[in-house]
Amino acid sequence: MDAIRHALSLTGSMTWEITWALILGFTLSAVVQAVVRRSTVVRLLGDHRPKTLTLSAGLGAASSSCSYAAVALARSLFRKGADFTAAMAFEIASTNLVIELGVILALLMGWQFTAAEFIGGPIMIVVLALLFRLFLRARLLREARAQAERGLAGSMEGHAAMDMSVGGEGGFARRLFSRDGYTSVSHIFVMEWAAILRDLVAGLLIAGAIAAWVPDDFWHTFFLVDHPTAAKVVGPLVGPLVAIATFVCSIGNVPMAVVLWKGGISFGGVIAFIYADLLILPILNIYRKYYGALMARFLLVTFFAAIAVAGYAVELLFGGLGLVPDQADATVPDAGVSWNYTTWLNIAFLLLAAALVVRFLRTGGPAMLRMMGGSPEGDHGHAGPPPGPGHGRTAQRRVAPRPAP
Repeated sequence: MDAIRHALSLTGSMTWEITWALILGFTLSAVVQAVVRRSTVVRLLGDHRPKTLTLSAGLGAASSSCSYAAVALARSLFRKGADFTAAMAFEIASTNLVIELGVILALLMGWQFTAAEFIGGPIMIVVLALLFRLFLRARLLREARAQAERGLAGSMEGHAAMDMSVGGEGGFARRLFSRDGYTSVSHIFVMEWAAILRDLVAGLLIAGAIAAWVPDDFWHTFFLVDHPTAAKVVGPLVGPLVAIATFVCSIGNVPMAVVLWKGGISFGGVIAFIYADLLILPILNIYRKYYGALMARFLLVTFFAAIAVAGYAVELLFGGLGLVPDQADATVPDAGVSWNYTTWLNIAFLLLAAALVVRFLRTGGPAMLRMMGGSPEGDHGHAGPPPGPGHGRTAQRRVAPRPAP
């Protein structure tokens, strides 16, 4: 029982440390998604020129999603006319270049990891685009498109099909600060949490258990800590393999990254581990459903290669600049709750989250939430939920989720 209590204590400490950052990140993401229409995203991703890929990464970073929803959304964009490479860049950015990930990395591991995440992510996208240009044949792409058009369900399909941006005239501020804008932000905020919660809880529990029960000596041997050069070489290769095996994706893999870093994995290896959230076994199976077995294998190989290159790049860059933190200082948060800045920030942001949840509940949000796991061709936008207090029919139509045109 002491071992279980220790594991749960570590899990609770990590959870308390990152709560405010998660709320902040998902609120900002909800704000962006409330005013940027899905049809606009599709229109802007029509090719794979450098400018378009840069825009894809920016839009993806602004459209934070869990890994499953990001993969489903990328398939949806591809089916509606987006370029395949641009859709993959969007997918990568929406899970690996988002603000909440950066803040949580800084809180749990240090600002160097946040910087490495946002430097290595674009490198990964560039490498992937080059690999696609060199090896992605037109025939394989046609077969992938034909498979995508079959519309086989993966996971979080209903969430990916929803477009809850605010309609009507006016600029960003006018739409955002309207009653419809408040409602849309609240709906997106709660649905983003619902999408990520399973992986986040699993990641925290797994990380807490491993931190409490697996001795450091095991990790030191596994990551070749006594052979620094070899550790730097194998780290970006082993990191993705650990990610594939642990099944934890999205932000849920950050607590596990803390444990791996404390265990001795190289700097580039831990960054590669975080990037590999799009290669876990359930998502590889979804790639098979979406694009066919050949494309799934192609994505496994090219994503793995791009992740490894990005890991080596940040290892060399940060090592050369002397910015790699000392692993001897690595710790798993275990302080629990105390009256410090984290507690005050958590109180403030929990109040914000409560206000958004109340708005969500009063404006038909639960009905939308039930559609999150629906089919990719479901009627998500044709029958909105009943309007809540103060909401007329016009507002209902504007905030009801609808498939992108």
